[in-house]
Amino acid sequence: MGIADTSIAAASAALSGLAAWGAWKASSKANDTAAAVAQIERDRWHNALTPQLRLKLEQDKQVLYVRFDGPSQLGRLHVRLTIRDDFDRTRVPPLAGGPTTDEIARTIWGPYRFRPGVDGADQDGRTVAALPLEAGDRTRLAVDPTVRPAWYEGVEGEERWRRQYRTATIRLWADCEAEGHKPWRLSFGVTQDGRWAQTGRVIGS
Repeated sequence: MGIADTSIAAASAALSGLAAWGAWKASSKANDTAAAVAQIERDRWHNALTPQLRLKLEQDKQVLYVRFDGPSQLGRLHVRLTIRDDFDRTRVPPLAGGPTTDEIARTIWGPYRFRPGVDGADQDGRTVAALPLEAGDRTRLAVDPTVRPAWYEGVEGEERWRRQYRTATIRLWADCEAEGHKPWRLSFGVTQDGRWAQTGRVIGS
């Protein structure tokens, strides 16, 4: 084979390589696009199936009602409620001579807690065991006013604690799981006036 033939063969091989690389690149890009579109569709479907929950406090009975309105396609929904503090104190440095970081973390900074030992509530009343609910089901959980921390001393400290949260909203997370679906985390702000709260907003009673 002459020099010319060798050059032609090399050029042909190079062009073939470029064509193959281009085809692979196009195929890879198409696969990435298809995967992205599929993920968008899965996320859209997941959002469309977001559980519709309602929560309501009845002060005189000291219970928190939990209602699962749907969608029924989810089947049985497992809901685990956790009471949140009035704001995140993890970034607030403790004061010298004041409560420790652990003492602050163990305090429920809000008006109500779950009744410890009832409904699967932990010893602090921060969270309860997961509730199994079908669409249209309603259940209730025992709650108590929160306990003032030890550094709110005496009668004056008790009064100051109660005054601090007399009209405060009960802030909660609802972690929801249904078979075959990614979990959801929903936020709630339950007022003390007996109105239903639904996924972060208050609706009429």
